[in-house]
Amino acid sequence: MQHNIFTTMRSLKLSEGCKATQVYAFNPTGGEAGGGGYGGKVGGKFLQHLQDLRANSIRTKSSRNSHPPTNHNQTTRTDVSVESLLPAGLPTVDLIEPKIEPCLKSVDFVESLADVYTKVENSSQLEKSDRFLEQCAVFKGLSDPKLFRNSLRSARQHAVDVHSKVVLASWLKCERREDELIGLSAMDCCGRNLECPRACLMSGYDPDSVKDPCVCLRGQPEEDVLMGDEDYLTFDADEGGGGDDDCDMSFCIGDDEIRCVRYNVASLSRPFRAMLYGEFKESRREKINFTQNGISAEGMRGAMVFSQTKRLGTFDPKIVLELLSLANRFCCDELKSACDAHLASLVCDMESAVILIEYGLEEGANLLVAACLQVFLRELPFSMNNPYVMRLLCGSEGRERLASVGHASFLLYYFLSQIAMEEEMKSNNTVMLLERLGECATEDWQKQLAYHLLGVVMLERKEYKDAQNWFEEAVEAGHVYSSVGGARAKYHRGHKYSAYKMMNSLISDHSPVGWMYQERSLFCTGKEKLMDLNTATELDPTLPFPYMCRAVLLVQENKLESAISELNKIIGFKVSPDCLELRAWISMALEDFEGALRDVRALLTLDPNHMMFYGKKHGDQLVELLRPLVQQCSQADCWMQLYDRWSSVDDIGSLAVVHQMLANGPWKSLLRFRQSLLLLR
Repeated sequence: MQHNIFTTMRSLKLSEGCKATQVYAFNPTGGEAGGGGYGGKVGGKFLQHLQDLRANSIRTKSSRNSHPPTNHNQTTRTDVSVESLLPAGLPTVDLIEPKIEPCLKSVDFVESLADVYTKVENSSQLEKSDRFLEQCAVFKGLSDPKLFRNSLRSARQHAVDVHSKVVLASWLKCERREDELIGLSAMDCCGRNLECPRACLMSGYDPDSVKDPCVCLRGQPEEDVLMGDEDYLTFDADEGGGGDDDCDMSFCIGDDEIRCVRYNVASLSRPFRAMLYGEFKESRREKINFTQNGISAEGMRGAMVFSQTKRLGTFDPKIVLELLSLANRFCCDELKSACDAHLASLVCDMESAVILIEYGLEEGANLLVAACLQVFLRELPFSMNNPYVMRLLCGSEGRERLASVGHASFLLYYFLSQIAMEEEMKSNNTVMLLERLGECATEDWQKQLAYHLLGVVMLERKEYKDAQNWFEEAVEAGHVYSSVGGARAKYHRGHKYSAYKMMNSLISDHSPVGWMYQERSLFCTGKEKLMDLNTATELDPTLPFPYMCRAVLLVQENKLESAISELNKIIGFKVSPDCLELRAWISMALEDFEGALRDVRALLTLDPNHMMFYGKKHGDQLVELLRPLVQQCSQADCWMQLYDRWSSVDDIGSLAVVHQMLANGPWKSLLRFRQSLLLLR
């Protein structure tokens, strides 16, 4: 086993990183190359060499501390001042206020979860999907995304109508890891562990469709399988199987005469039956002028063929669109259903979806609109860059058009608003989607969520009056946590005492919860502030803000070491980018550049796009400034540090070392694997 380990390490070409001339020196006659443990000839000498390298590195560091370096290419500590590293100065309490959580948050989570569970158990099959969606909203505020995804999967499994299936399947696709979706088109499923998009277009309860990766090419009629453009042929007049001898009437369109069987055409709908067998004059005519009815001769031939075969065959899409219009005009339900399904099978990408959805909305083709909507949703967030798609999904008129074909729902806008908030919370599109969400909300929990999210977004946009109004709407609908947002909006509007009074009332009216005292601490000072922060930590030790706030207060008293000790309490069991940033910030003030660089590297592993110092400097820029101020480690030193930190369960330090090695070394896959293990831990 030891031999395999060191063979693997040799394959990494560590000699290039170590810059040594005799990394793997050993006596060829000194026994087996693997040994049984660390005393093996190859393994033992290699490990000893790494330890020697680390010792040399430590000695070099010690000598550098006593003698200034002579390398003029390397920046010394005197070249970079602490002030240049801290463009925002030291942190202040006013600028680290906690975010309002954009989710349903109850005073008693266990009670809320039990209530939703009871609803799920007592609901009918038609209601189960909606109840699981409510459970999703409850789980959204937790740090474990698996609970949310499991509920979302249950909602999809119990979905009955096509619209719910399309939205939930698309949501699940967006929740998957990005690397599984690279190169996948919106409708691609075969050979992938993704639900077949064609299965979503079949109504009814079918739990097995979620487990089956692809059903689009199995067990369906040949004409329903997706065809390429080259498969569409213009049909013959005799394609229906009936000759002129069977025809007993004609439809005249311009100079063309389409021979038909009266009984077959009459069977298409009641209007046709009334026209051909009722009291109208057409019932006594052999030739009927059909020129003014908006259908071409080719389209009428298609209707004649369908009346005989009840199939669309290989009709050109333009003819199918004409038949769809004819079916609407003359109430031909069977023909409309066939056209709807046929056109839905042609939707395969954004281009076809944008073209065909207009026909679907105009003609009320539910399945066609569902297929187009599915493409838009499966291409999120990229489809948000399409002006037509966003106009349809965000606008009030677009919602009305979608509602006319049964495709505007709370579920749809809940999904869209979540994607929009992740992309850009302050955008106008996000606001419009949340407004549509509120318009579709019917149940109490839906109104609570929609109004609360609108309040959160308005607060981020610093539109405090609108934010206060929306939070008050959410409180009126029954969402107690929205009182926090209302108080925050009042505070920013200058009504500080009113905000404090509101939180006092909240604490006195309900069982004490940590976030209540955390919020009240924002509106008071001195000992009262510290008391609320301490109470919040006692009630909920997982809240990061009280630790951060106490640390900042200690910084203001120039107790920097105590401030770092306060942050260590929360980082020890709950790591967040905000806490790492604050600790790095204080470490720089202490001129502990090595500790600061460690925290910044770990932070960038968790959030590669993190902006430091209230958004004033990117984390990568800070790494470049800090790197010359600390002892540079060779790749061998990094490996030794990684093994030491791994064994002592120093995850922050391990993440920092791996981040450095990924920047310097070419062995990406092995390091990425180690990074993934750390992130899992």
